[in-house]
Amino acid sequence: MPTEPGPDPVTPAGDAKTTVTGLLRAWRDGDGTAVDRLVPLVYDELHRLADRFMRRERADHTLQATALVNEAFLRLVDADVPWEDRAHFLAVAARTMRRVLVDYARARGRAKRGGEMEKVSLERAAVVDPAHLPDLVELDEALERLAAQDERKARAIELHYFGGLSYEETAKVLDVSPVTVHRDLRLAKAWLYSHLR
Repeated sequence: MPTEPGPDPVTPAGDAKTTVTGLLRAWRDGDGTAVDRLVPLVYDELHRLADRFMRRERADHTLQATALVNEAFLRLVDADVPWEDRAHFLAVAARTMRRVLVDYARARGRAKRGGEMEKVSLERAAVVDPAHLPDLVELDEALERLAAQDERKARAIELHYFGGLSYEETAKVLDVSPVTVHRDLRLAKAWLYSHLR
């Protein structure tokens, strides 16, 4: 089960300039120093997220969690994103980390061949058993196909299973109820299972 991230850190006075959401909004509004103040507040969560991703990779993967955090953060800093809040930031960070790993896998020449990665059914994959994943490139391509048919269901998988967001946080990002998230995840898992086996 994904670890639920904690609430935004706040000062006793609730200073908007010290919360993750406040700093994201300041960053969005062009405050270049907001990023420097944001890093210490989100680094541990980003590292936990990267650890989750890296646990799903093969044992001899040359990319480490810290390098994944750094690469993802460099991409996030350059991204033109209308940041909303902490949950939105983590959702975009999860998508960015997945893109980094997929790009890395493709660069290593494993696209379509599976390379050294073990191919497994979705029954043993992250959406059923977080300890195992099918080939990352293959899963990414399946998620892209699902997104073309139903973007919300694909995003629910990405936010909940890859991003570690709770049902409630996923619902907030997608602007739906937690019950809808539960239904979307169930249907998306079935769709992915049928397209990956």
